[in-house]
Amino acid sequence: MTEPTSPAMADIFREIDEDLARDRAEKLWKRFQTPVIILAILIVIAAGAWRTYDHYRTKAAEEAGARFQAALQLSREGKTKESEAAFAEIAKSGPPGYSLLAKFRAAGDMSGEDADGAVKIFDAIAADTSVDAGFRDLARMRAAILRLDQADAGELQRRLEPLAQAGQTYRNSAREMLAAAALKRNDLDAAAKWLDMIVTDANAPGEIRQRAEALLGLVAGGKK
Repeated sequence: MTEPTSPAMADIFREIDEDLARDRAEKLWKRFQTPVIILAILIVIAAGAWRTYDHYRTKAAEEAGARFQAALQLSREGKTKESEAAFAEIAKSGPPGYSLLAKFRAAGDMSGEDADGAVKIFDAIAADTSVDAGFRDLARMRAAILRLDQADAGELQRRLEPLAQAGQTYRNSAREMLAAAALKRNDLDAAAKWLDMIVTDANAPGEIRQRAEALLGLVAGGKK
């Protein structure tokens, strides 16, 4: 039978354990003190760099917002050239979000007097893979709208057919434009195809569906 340990012996064992732990800690510190110190310094530097970056990013966004509002005011006042220049500068040097908004607005303001120039801006947005896919598709739609009366069937198909496929956000608007272009060249079969895709799409907006149904009736009558 093991004899009970006396309080004095327990204190000795505890002191030995503490000495051993202290010795292991000192050895670990000597071994890893340099990496630990470097890591601590890097953390402090990274935190300071992030605060600096966040400060300048916020400041740049605020400045770009003020410039964008000023450009909008120029547009409201009918100062087209001045607003175009202001939007172009924001598009060139502003933060990504404001730069994209400025491009859309500049193209929109330009579309009345320089449709070709506006189409170039929209096409550039559509080709920019760093831009969100939804905005790229919107740019494609805006460009196609501006080209609807001038483009031949091949160009319109190239621009609109990818947007008219199932699952695409602007599919029914694209289908309606393709149907309108087909009617313009008196291609009733192509018009019926695109209109029928609208009518059978359960998620088609009500107004577009109603127009498609009415045009389908005219197309059917034309075929007869």
